[in-house]
Amino acid sequence: MAAPGDLGPAIAVSVPGGSLLYLCYLDESGTGQTFNPTVPDSVPVMAVGGFTVPENQVKALVWDFIELKKRFRPELRKLPSLTQVMHHEVKGEVLRKSFRRNGRNQRRMAHGFLDHLIRILERRGCTVMARIWVKQDGVDNDEAAMYAASVSSLCSTFEHYLAERSASGIAVLDSRNPHDNTGNVHCVTTRRFGEGGDQLPHLPESPVFGHSNTHAGLQIADLLVSAVLAPAAAVTYVPELSDVNVHCHPRYAEIRERHLPRIGELQHRYRSETGKWSGGVVVSDTRGRQSARQLFTPEMPVTADDGPPADVPGQGAPRDMAVVASTASAPPVPSSAP
Repeated sequence: MAAPGDLGPAIAVSVPGGSLLYLCYLDESGTGQTFNPTVPDSVPVMAVGGFTVPENQVKALVWDFIELKKRFRPELRKLPSLTQVMHHEVKGEVLRKSFRRNGRNQRRMAHGFLDHLIRILERRGCTVMARIWVKQDGVDNDEAAMYAASVSSLCSTFEHYLAERSASGIAVLDSRNPHDNTGNVHCVTTRRFGEGGDQLPHLPESPVFGHSNTHAGLQIADLLVSAVLAPAAAVTYVPELSDVNVHCHPRYAEIRERHLPRIGELQHRYRSETGKWSGGVVVSDTRGRQSARQLFTPEMPVTADDGPPADVPGQGAPRDMAVVASTASAPPVPSSAP
């Protein structure tokens, strides 16, 4: 078994001037493919999100997560090396299947896993952020633009979070392929090095890429997005298909009701220069024009103050989508608003 200092994801990072460095791990769930409500496995939402963690809590977070995996997957305790335990991923899609099954014990175990996962985020000073797109029926979307806009928007939230703490940070994205990776960070690179000046001065580098089987942070981001936010969003914003679409399964409402209140408390929310609420979990729902408030307090009606949602990007240039993502915001969650 490797020693704690041998963990790849727990990289010690020093920041000039002695200020604390934060890491932000981001992953996605769903695609931008056209949503067809008559197809049972057509995906109604695309979510990009993750969490931040202080550098001095990374090792503890990794060890907490390793112990969590061993607790819910006892067979992992028999593996001879820490590397093998790290490589074994508990994927969000597996937990989603557990919620859809009739066996009560499987659902209880999945809920228990998420309960403990969120407890780790709470204990280690983490914050949650996400960009969720609810797709219209039969409308073509530009997936590359949606992803790039999401990354740009989330980096803006991360920048504000860092600025409040006079800290620096690095965003780590789950690696897809070289072509997609380049397009996904182009917006951020332009905003950092463009002629208009550095708009993200607390991010010393554009987002970097990692592989989930070697980064515990990316594994946690996957679970957060694909096992919590995406299924909760699908059943919330497309409830009329809960009996026919696998991604809108009625039991996903249990995820929303049990876990989203705690996620709401972990958001970094702030008012933009225009006075609108920004950050945290932002939803663009062009299908039903509901705000992110519905995820956290679904019984509350949408108010006029919510404002119109940003359109899901069509065939536009990713750099243009950065403006859409950075200006779209949802009202604050009552339990977590400052």
